[in-house]
Amino acid sequence: MIQRQALTLLKRQALTLLAASLAILVGAVALAAPSSAAPSASPSPSASPSPSPSAPALPKLPTSPTLRLGFFANVTHAPALVARQLLLFEQILGKEGTNVEYTTFNAGPAVIEAMKAGAIDCSYIGPNPAVAGFTSTGGQLLRIVSGATSGGAQLVVKPSINSAADLRGKKLASPQLGNTQDVALRAYLKENGYTTSIAGTGDVTVIPTENAQTLTLFKRGDIDGAWVPEPWASRLVLEAGAKVLVDEKTLWPNQQFVTTQIICSKAFLDQYPGTVRSLIQVNNSAIRYIALNVAKSKDLVQEQITKITGKPLPDSVISRSWGNLRFTWDPLPATLKKSADDAVYAGLLQLPPTGLNGIYDLRLLNTVLKASRARTVTAGGLGQQ
Repeated sequence: MIQRQALTLLKRQALTLLAASLAILVGAVALAAPSSAAPSASPSPSASPSPSPSAPALPKLPTSPTLRLGFFANVTHAPALVARQLLLFEQILGKEGTNVEYTTFNAGPAVIEAMKAGAIDCSYIGPNPAVAGFTSTGGQLLRIVSGATSGGAQLVVKPSINSAADLRGKKLASPQLGNTQDVALRAYLKENGYTTSIAGTGDVTVIPTENAQTLTLFKRGDIDGAWVPEPWASRLVLEAGAKVLVDEKTLWPNQQFVTTQIICSKAFLDQYPGTVRSLIQVNNSAIRYIALNVAKSKDLVQEQITKITGKPLPDSVISRSWGNLRFTWDPLPATLKKSADDAVYAGLLQLPPTGLNGIYDLRLLNTVLKASRARTVTAGGLGQQ
């Protein structure tokens, strides 16, 4: 009798273990489920390239015991937020013995200062701070190793403002002096005949302001509008009654422009290419997951933002933000160059004679894409690919 009970217990334990193993396997397959569509450099819900089961193993490269990674609690950083919530960083980098330490930032210039101080190794970031960090150090500080997000920035204003002609004398906010939206705002104003200055003087006053404070200031009537990334543009529209004066994507060919990309310090990339390659694999896996699991990905982003900020976003804000974004590992180099030119035009940047040559190192990204039989990307003549 005791033997039969013991046998029954063993069978139950075996079935439980098998069920758990199958659940893990199904989850892994869902994460990297192959699509019947042709490989693409920018996945969409209907076309999501993924690693082939027969893809060749990548050669072993040096890895770091620690990766200090930066990102923002913005919907524009959804690949990072989804990856963190799914523990993809821990799963993929952890296999190589790499521990990931996270730091959240409000805007890109703070990321560059942290990287200059040796406080972080890699980060999700916008194009203009990356350009500033590259040019201010003679090209020695960083390399862009992958894209992440396109789109998702708007100039939102009071309902009484109907055109650029109504902006004279107004106060407009941007996330931080020299960040991507700050450059876009100042370039737009200059193109429309207005002067601005970093001191806040000129025909239009530009006030670099932390995004959460921008929402408060707009509600109080202390500012007239802001050029901000998602979800802040949607929050200003849905929670504070702002309206869209300029959707930035309308200013770009094909309505595509780089919003978020991944940078790594050159020193870290040179010393630990294996860790950078694994970071790229995490980003690609997150982008594929988002393409195949849109509703769930919104929830994951919401959960991460709540953990970081202590307060969830309204579902309407997440949904509106999502519709303005496209997630892609393609770094869209032509749009980076245009952003840099806009920074020069706005008086915020001086380019060296060599321009942005060398800012990209996409070799690891293209190695990963080739292994997964996805289309490779170009550096647009601005670095290695």
